[in-house]
Amino acid sequence: MPTGQDDNGPVGDGERGPTFRQRLSLLFLKAPPPGSEPAPVAPPPTVEELEDANRFADDKERMIGLLAAPVAALIGILIVGADIHNDPAATFANGTVNAAHVSHSLYSELLIVLLILALGMLAAAWFRKRLLLGVALALYGLTVFNLKYWGFGLPFVLFGAWLMVRAYRAQKALKLATGETPRQGASGGADKSSAPRPSKRYTPPTAKPKRPANPEDEQKAG
Repeated sequence: MPTGQDDNGPVGDGERGPTFRQRLSLLFLKAPPPGSEPAPVAPPPTVEELEDANRFADDKERMIGLLAAPVAALIGILIVGADIHNDPAATFANGTVNAAHVSHSLYSELLIVLLILALGMLAAAWFRKRLLLGVALALYGLTVFNLKYWGFGLPFVLFGAWLMVRAYRAQKALKLATGETPRQGASGGADKSSAPRPSKRYTPPTAKPKRPANPEDEQKAG
């Protein structure tokens, strides 16, 4: 019997080659070839690994902080220099005070604050403190954003928020692994350790109401 020719080899009369949908899945989804062994499943992280992930930032997060710190210092110097250069004169030609003028001492204080935040980023990244690095990035971005330099402030805000979210997820994963949250028992109910405990406060017993006297007994007694 004649056989057809397919891209994957000769195909007999009783065999059919891969369909168009299967070829697309192999092309875009990169499905494993038939007969190949499945990829090994990574074991779940241990409590020690989760503690390290919660306490210290990884290499990618550390690199972001180490790169962002000198860029933040340079941006701060450029912003303050541009504001000082564009600052209007203190008085007009007729001698009246210009309300739009800003004292140069305020710009110097602003530069000090921006440089301190940049040094905070560098220290947090050097010691792998994820949460502190995220807070320093977010504060720097908000400061620059309030100075109406939105293009410079927005990336710092986004990176700071991203690091704080990762710190929250790492802490949550550690709590779930150590069992600090209520767990379900074997019968589907709440664990005994998570059940509410009785109150230790002393509650005095209530007095029983007195029985009303019978009028007939009173007449006999009289």
